[in-house]
Amino acid sequence: MITLSDKRWDRLGELLVNHSLEVQKGQKLMIAMYEVETYPLALAVYKHCIKAGGFPQIQFMSEALKHQVLKYGTEEQKGWVPEIEKYGMEWADCYIALRGAFNMSECYDIDAKDIALYQKAMGIISRHRWENTRWALIRVPNERFAQTAGVDYEKIMDMFFEACFVDWSKEMPEMSRIAKLLEQGDQMRIVGENTDLSFSVKGKIWHPSEALGNIPGGEIYSAPCYETVDGTIWFDVPATFGGRVIHNLKLTFTKGELTGIEADDNLDFVKTVLATDEGASRIGEIAFGTNDKVDVFTTDILFDEKIGGTMHIAMGRPYDEIYTSAIHWDIIKDLRRVGEVYLDGKLIYEKGKFLI
Repeated sequence: MITLSDKRWDRLGELLVNHSLEVQKGQKLMIAMYEVETYPLALAVYKHCIKAGGFPQIQFMSEALKHQVLKYGTEEQKGWVPEIEKYGMEWADCYIALRGAFNMSECYDIDAKDIALYQKAMGIISRHRWENTRWALIRVPNERFAQTAGVDYEKIMDMFFEACFVDWSKEMPEMSRIAKLLEQGDQMRIVGENTDLSFSVKGKIWHPSEALGNIPGGEIYSAPCYETVDGTIWFDVPATFGGRVIHNLKLTFTKGELTGIEADDNLDFVKTVLATDEGASRIGEIAFGTNDKVDVFTTDILFDEKIGGTMHIAMGRPYDEIYTSAIHWDIIKDLRRVGEVYLDGKLIYEKGKFLI
């Protein structure tokens, strides 16, 4: 359902251009429009880029197009790094991905190694985005998205806009305070159902994040000292990557090395992804979700990682660039019902709430 008349699209387009990306006169903006349902937001972003004096370009992408490559392409085509898209990251000052929801089963008939090969190529594009542009990613819901989340379309759209329009000027002081306290610690431990994971965060910077790079905003994130990670973490929230859904994923680490992988489904796929390169099997990010306006699990990383009371790790590329990887895979754990986090032996987080 495409509703151009909803004035919230225009408000969001202005927020993305003038706040998230801060597009200036003369700057070039690449707009990646994923799925046709993102057109209302693409139009609003294009409009406000023009009004800001920028030069926007739009490229269209779709999970269905990806499926065609993976189903009919040669191995060379599946692992191909698109030259025009790569050039776009070098051409643009700013980049925004309007990622529409898609059928999670679109690539049901594709072998795990082919999806992993494709994702590795896309990881190269992603790295160019990180290195060359001011960027923002936003998941744009549609009726399919609402169905996956198990709610109606009106609910998912209201949640989406409310989460995007959080007044971060009021939230950021408290998030910054917590980030500074976390920076004073060394040993962090996450305890929960089927979970006991420890690692050092000594000397790491914690970043409070509003509606800038990932939208909706709302997280406090850092990178652990990956070589210190010990223990097991179980994800009660289904993990998703490359269009695959993985239930009851459990990862075990010993002195930073990934030593155990369990899952109810798509286990071979997970193993293939985490063997993409040396860095793919390391934890590159640890984060707390802080956006209470997101209150429904959607099986979508960009939404679910922001839910207040959750934590997430990312396998692969770290924000502090200590090492490199073509993979950056966020996986979410819900700590609201059962869960504790300790810093240097002190309980600082319980059942989804900070105690500091």
